[in-house]
Amino acid sequence: MVHLYNLHPFGSQQVVPCKLEPERFCGGGPDALFVAAGCKVEAFAVSGQELCQPRCAFSTLGRVLRLAYSEAGDYLVAIEEKNKSTFLRAYVNWRSKKTENSRVCIRMIGHNVEAPFCETFRDQMSIVEMPLSEAPLCVSCCPVRGDLLVGCTNKLVLFSLKYQIINEEFSVLDFELSLIIHLCNITPVEISFCVGYVAVMSDLEVLILKLESNPKNGESVNHHPHKTNRQMKPAEGISNEALQLESDDFVICQKPMELLGKKSEQSGISVTLESTGLDDEKVKYFHVQHLLYRRFAPDISSCVLSDDIKLHSLQLLPIYQTGSLTSERKNLSQEKELLSLFCFFSLPHVGYLYMIVKSVELMSVYQYPERSQQAVLTPQFLHVITSNYLQCFTVRCSAAAAREEDPDMDSTIKACPPVSMDVCALRIQLFIGLKAMCHFKNHIILLTKADPEAVPERRESPKRLLSRKATSDKLKTPPVAEAGWNLYIVNTISPVQLYREMVDYSNTYKTAKTQSCIHLLSEAHLLVRAALMDASQLEPAEKAELLEAFKESCGHLGDCYSRLDTQYSHLALPYYKMSGLSMAEVLARVDWVAEDGSQKYERGLIFYISHSLYENLDEELSEELAARVVQMFQVAEPKQLPHVLCSPSMKNINPLTAISYLRKLDTSGFSSVLVTLTKAAMALKMGDLDMYQHEMKSYSEMKLVCGFILEPRLLIQQKKGRSVPTELAVHLKETQPGLLVASVLGLQKNNKIGIEEADSFFKVLCGKDDDMIPQLLVDFWEAQLVACLPDVLLQKLFFKLMSQYIWRLSKRQPPDTIPLRTSEDLINACSHYGLIYPWVNILISSDSLADKNYAEDLFKLQLPLFRSWSHSQKTVLLASVSRFCVRRV
Repeated sequence: MVHLYNLHPFGSQQVVPCKLEPERFCGGGPDALFVAAGCKVEAFAVSGQELCQPRCAFSTLGRVLRLAYSEAGDYLVAIEEKNKSTFLRAYVNWRSKKTENSRVCIRMIGHNVEAPFCETFRDQMSIVEMPLSEAPLCVSCCPVRGDLLVGCTNKLVLFSLKYQIINEEFSVLDFELSLIIHLCNITPVEISFCVGYVAVMSDLEVLILKLESNPKNGESVNHHPHKTNRQMKPAEGISNEALQLESDDFVICQKPMELLGKKSEQSGISVTLESTGLDDEKVKYFHVQHLLYRRFAPDISSCVLSDDIKLHSLQLLPIYQTGSLTSERKNLSQEKELLSLFCFFSLPHVGYLYMIVKSVELMSVYQYPERSQQAVLTPQFLHVITSNYLQCFTVRCSAAAAREEDPDMDSTIKACPPVSMDVCALRIQLFIGLKAMCHFKNHIILLTKADPEAVPERRESPKRLLSRKATSDKLKTPPVAEAGWNLYIVNTISPVQLYREMVDYSNTYKTAKTQSCIHLLSEAHLLVRAALMDASQLEPAEKAELLEAFKESCGHLGDCYSRLDTQYSHLALPYYKMSGLSMAEVLARVDWVAEDGSQKYERGLIFYISHSLYENLDEELSEELAARVVQMFQVAEPKQLPHVLCSPSMKNINPLTAISYLRKLDTSGFSSVLVTLTKAAMALKMGDLDMYQHEMKSYSEMKLVCGFILEPRLLIQQKKGRSVPTELAVHLKETQPGLLVASVLGLQKNNKIGIEEADSFFKVLCGKDDDMIPQLLVDFWEAQLVACLPDVLLQKLFFKLMSQYIWRLSKRQPPDTIPLRTSEDLINACSHYGLIYPWVNILISSDSLADKNYAEDLFKLQLPLFRSWSHSQKTVLLASVSRFCVRRV
């Protein structure tokens, strides 16, 4: 399904002042447009104040059949025809061509340039001729490395881009024949090449391959043809006799087929690699991996076969690694790292978009209302021309690439619209007599001609159209240029400007159709995300504006999902997080009263608020907002009220308001120990000790411990990354330290708090620095010992306890509070203590150590430092400690 909107992605348009009707044209980097007509190529400026002004012109060997530009290397390559022969030529250093009569250097590929000629080469355009054993049919330039792939009848030829270094200050661009890919049973009509990925298209077939540069199992490069897969057996496809059938009485029609991954090797197309054996290649390819094969069948119901059934517009679209959306601008001199790759091709009425990195997957299918003539894929849009319309469709490339770049994309932290979302047509713009199109940067180049009769570029019999043995199509010489044609440069508006229009347009769906509103806002979000993925081409001000729009779009999507009560309502949380909005700012955007005057809070908003309160954000809501949150949960999820009230963000809640809502829980049958503890905490906050005592006596100590385990924030809260005791914890320290220690121990045993966090909690609670150990912490350690923690933790626990006992004995430092357990309690409660040594009783009975605290520490010191210690080792340690204590006396 294709959604249709009426937006305005196209801005101004200018007419390119060509003298002859263009036969071929293409973009030339960010600032030029190449137009070929006859035996001449003109370059026009497409940026700045010189828009559409001629830049330079140069002659070609013959009429240009194909034209392509490579930004890497800044060269133009053309397939030219002269005297029924075709030639492949690359135009290098074309920017130095000031006038049409300027001198030009013509050289063969691999020709060594002598140092004395360096200054001449620096100031003039060079034409590099690349001889081929077969006539070239199509070309493609790698957008990353600038390598050139040429399609011939039975093979593909790869030329690597390289530079001849003349001296330290000057180098000459050149090419090097590096690989020949032999193809059997398919004749290329169009090809596309990007960083080792090769797409080949015939009239009804598409084949996508990946050239692998790493040898398998230590193999060396094979300088002779090496078959990567066998040809299809007769049982797998049509028979050889059928393939060779040449009778005009029959039409061979094969069934449609789609083969993905390794299965595509069964297509019957043989692929063979032949290396040229050159030693100084930058990249050597040893193997080929089949990724996709798709074959279409023509509709022969009308018994008329024409161009209406042919594929067109094959394209590989790379998206590069960007890092974080907020990362700094990359160094443009570094080679881009490929993140994801997409392949597009089209029938006259249907377009297909595949993702082909890591996995091969059909992402989107585009249905055109009219027969298409050409289509161009960009990271943001798919542009399609019919005979009279320029159409702009949305694409899902940025959504797929975002998931490739960030594995945590679909989580409670981050989100992105799904790849499976329906595509939409943003605009259908009327142009009379559209013939051809190309796209680069933010420009769309359109060739129009008023003459309704189109001259087909390829004509052949139905029999040969359906056969793989069909040779390449010959381009027909166009008639003499007539008046009524124009070449337009249509400028697309900035992503931020189109984003604003899409947001405004979404307001028409805001109340009645939430899903339609989400769809359009998702399109706006993906538009901005796609622009940010090419942030290396943006100025700092543009990037900052896009980042602001990105956050704003996340806020809009969060608003939509917060109003939903469906399986997708949870997406309100990650989108609000990505928006950078605070919880107070989100609550300020909420419509608290429905249209009918009732108060209804949808699941998306409740999900966001509850998770935000659980995450212990360093944000305190005002008393008014806190009261609204309590009211919201009282209506939507009353069982969550105790947890909500324990959040640090709810610190400013009025205790009387909180208690009134908690009492409603009691009357509604939701009474529990957690509700009781929450009421006690609120009573303590009000200073009502009588109410506090009444609530705390409602349950036994064991039940109260279970309540604290259910909600640890009654005792411990996180503020700026530190554990801070609550007012209730401080009060329990003074009145019920045993309950406090038992509760913290319960939290630790249930993995609600870590060991170091618990130690820090007691130190902060008792007001001690890192070097001082309060007795309450020692009580907690002894409680851990009684609780029989795993052996891994026992050794550290033994060491901490013994260190504290020895320190107090040596410093004659009594505990700051009364210990909760005596030595007798410890000996009776756990098996880590043995019998009392006789000399310990003698030492304690002396007048010098008659203090009970010292006696207790000596008894507890019998705890072994290590369980593996022998009896004699323990005796030596205790004897040395006792001598030290007596000496201190």
